[in-house]
Order: sequence, then C-alpha cells, then structure tokens
Amino acid sequence: MRLTSHRLFAAAILTVAALSWCIPAPARADIYKYEDPDGTVHFTDAPTDNRFKIFMRDIKKDKRLRTAFKLSGYARNPAEFEPIISSCSREFGVDSSLVKAVIHAESGYNPSAVSPKGAQGLMQLMPKTAQGLKVADSFNPSDNIRGGVRYLRFLLDTFKGNESLAVAAYNCGLNAVAKYGGVPPYPETQTYVSKVLSYRNSYR
Repeated sequence: MRLTSHRLFAAAILTVAALSWCIPAPARADIYKYEDPDGTVHFTDAPTDNRFKIFMRDIKKDKRLRTAFKLSGYARNPAEFEPIISSCSREFGVDSSLVKAVIHAESGYNPSAVSPKGAQGLMQLMPKTAQGLKVADSFNPSDNIRGGVRYLRFLLDTFKGNESLAVAAYNCGLNAVAKYGGVPPYPETQTYVSKVLSYRNSYR
C-alpha cells in the first residue's frame, strides 16, 4: 500500500490520519514516509527502500517495544506513572490522555531520558523551563510530570484551548507558533503534533 501527496504536507497528514481511521485495529502498522527532491511525499506501511523513515508508529506495537526492556533507567511500564499523571491532570485541568501522549512522544516513558538539546526526563523539560516551573529535579517522575502538565496548562490557556497549537509550542516554542500564527512549517514539529494527537486518541 502506498499513498502519495504532492507538496502539501498538511494534506499528507490528513491522508495518513484518514487511513489510520479506516484500517481495522488488527491490521494497524507503522507508517513510513520519504520526500522526493521535487517535494512529492510518499507514505507506505511496507517500506522497500531505505529512504523511508518512520512517520507514525502503531501505538500498541510501540508500547510493547518500549516496555519490553527491563534495564535500569530505561523505559518503564506506563502504568507505573498513572497515579502521578491522574493527580496532576486533575490539579491543572489537563486531559490525562494528552499528558500520556506527550510523555509517550517525548521520552517513551524513560524518566532518565536526555535529548541532544538537553531536555530532561519524562516530559523532556529544558533546564530553563524547569527552573521557571520550579521543578526541583527533572529526573524525578513526580516533579517532572507536575512541571510538564503545568506548562501544558499554560500553553492551552495561551492558545485558548487549541491543543494543536499548544502541542506545537511544547515542541518548538511559543515564539515560533506566534510568528507563523499556527503550527510552524517545520517538518519535525508537524510530525510531532500529528504523533501526539494520534497517541492522545489512542489513550482515551
């Protein structure tokens, strides 16, 4: 199966979203993509070329992969953090499924995760952001989740409840979203928003 969209990345995302809604649950699979030099974007669930890169994972398969490892400090069982997530979601009035989706996309439930840019912990808080949110220890799951949910609440309030814009700002910053008046045209951010909202729907 292969889908092709010409130039309009947003249209490509909608196509993949529609595809995922139409596929029965047992047939779900990872979706891969690559973009030609002329801007044509290709999608497939059965890549035959190493130019295809993962675009959207089958969330059930992704959970199994992430929780199969028992190494200390690696990804842990998401259920372990359910009480913290539930408590912080109630405290700040943020949908718990959105919180889980952000954690899933950011760290894969690895509380020791550190990004190349220095973001830390389950919700990948940058040190300055963590400091502003009064997070004492970004590698402490309770501190990290509380700070991340508090930040999501701020972003949701800033964008009047628009989850797409809030998630985009979580990824690339408020200034970028304000500059473009919407989700910025950064492939990384557009993919991130699509992934988080897809995960959020799966967690509901």
